[in-house]
Amino acid sequence: MEVGIVGKPNVGKSTLFKSLTLADTEIAAFPFTTIKANIGVGYVRSRCPCASRGRACNPNNSICKAGERFTPVKVIDVAGLVPGAHEGRGLGNQFLDDLRQADVLIHVVDISGRTDDKGEPTEGHDPEEDIRFLEDEVNLWFAAIVKRNWATVKNRIKYERKKLIAELMNVLSGLGVGEKHVKESIDAAGLSGESEWSEEDCERFAIALREISKPILVAANKIDLGRDNYERLKGEYDMVPVCAEAELALREADIHGLIEYTPGDGEFKIVGEIDDKRAKALEFIRERILKAYGNTGVQDTLNKAVYDILGLITVYPVENEGKLEDGKGNVLPDSYLMPEGSTALDLAYRIHTDIGEKFIGAIDCNTKMKVGKDHQLKDCDVIKIISGR
Repeated sequence: MEVGIVGKPNVGKSTLFKSLTLADTEIAAFPFTTIKANIGVGYVRSRCPCASRGRACNPNNSICKAGERFTPVKVIDVAGLVPGAHEGRGLGNQFLDDLRQADVLIHVVDISGRTDDKGEPTEGHDPEEDIRFLEDEVNLWFAAIVKRNWATVKNRIKYERKKLIAELMNVLSGLGVGEKHVKESIDAAGLSGESEWSEEDCERFAIALREISKPILVAANKIDLGRDNYERLKGEYDMVPVCAEAELALREADIHGLIEYTPGDGEFKIVGEIDDKRAKALEFIRERILKAYGNTGVQDTLNKAVYDILGLITVYPVENEGKLEDGKGNVLPDSYLMPEGSTALDLAYRIHTDIGEKFIGAIDCNTKMKVGKDHQLKDCDVIKIISGR
C-alpha cells in the first residue's frame, strides 16, 4: 500500500513529505524509513491496545508514543506537476511513472493562492483551479491509456473469446489497478460487459477507474494564509486544513528535545531551553494553527487517506493471548494495516504464507473467544493465530 503526495511546484509538497517521514532525522533508525530519495515511510496514528491493558508495549515494526500506535505506510513524493503532464511536458513522464503504484493521492494545494499554475509567486490565484487541474491531468492520462488499447481489447474479446475484465486488467496492469477496481468502474460508468464501447464510453470508464483506484484527498496547505479560500472550498472537495511548515517545526523541535509533541496532537509542551525567536514561532503555531484548527492537519491527512478513504484497519497479531506477547516476550510487537472485511485467515497469510497454509483457528484476545478462518477482523483487534506444524 502506497500513498502518493502530488501537486504543482512550490506549494509545500516536499515540506509535507518531510514532516510525515523525517527521512533525514533520527526517526530514520526505525524500519524501512528511507528507501530512496523521494520515497519514505510515514506513520498512521491509532489508539494502541496497551493504553487500556495497563501494560507497556515494545513494538517491533511500529512505534508507540503516549499510548498512540504509529503504523508505517510507504509515502511517495511524486515529481512536481505542471500543465500537459499527461502529454509528457515538464516532468510529466516522471510524475506519471511515480504515480502508477499509489493507492491514494494526497494533493497538496497552496490554499493561500500565492502561487500560480506553474508554482511561481503571485497574488490572488484561485486554488480551485489547481484542484481541478490535477484531477483533469490524471483523468486524461487514464483515458489515453484506455483509448490507446481499446482496439486491442475489443479484437481479443471478439476473435479470441476473451473476457472483457481480464483483457482490461491485462492492458491496465501498469496502473496498479485490481480486478475489483475494474468491475466497480464498469458499473460506475453505467457500462455493460459488451465490447462495443464508444470513445465517450472509454473516457467515462477511465474517469471512474481513476476515482476508484486512485482517489484524491486535498491537503489545503498554508492554511494560516488561506482560511477564506478553505472556507469557500471545503464543502466542494474532500479536504483537510494543513500547515506542513508548522508540523515540521514541531517534529524537529521534539526530536531535538526542545518540546514534547506527538504528531496529531493539538498541544505541545516546552521542555528545553529556547531562544526568543523560536519561542515566538512556537507561540504563533499554538495560537494560529493548533487553537484555530485543532492540530496542524498533517497527521489527520495521512490518517484520513489510509483509514477513511482506503478503508484500512489496524490489527495486532500475538502468540500469547494472555500476556499479548510474541515468542520473545515482546508485548504487542506488531501492528498491521488490513483492508476492512479481512478475515483471520487473511491475517495468517499476511504474517507468513506457511502460517496461512497451516491455519487451524484463531483467538480474539479482546473477547477470549476462539474464531474460525472466516471471522472478520475489527479495528484494534488483538489476534492469536493457531497453526499446525
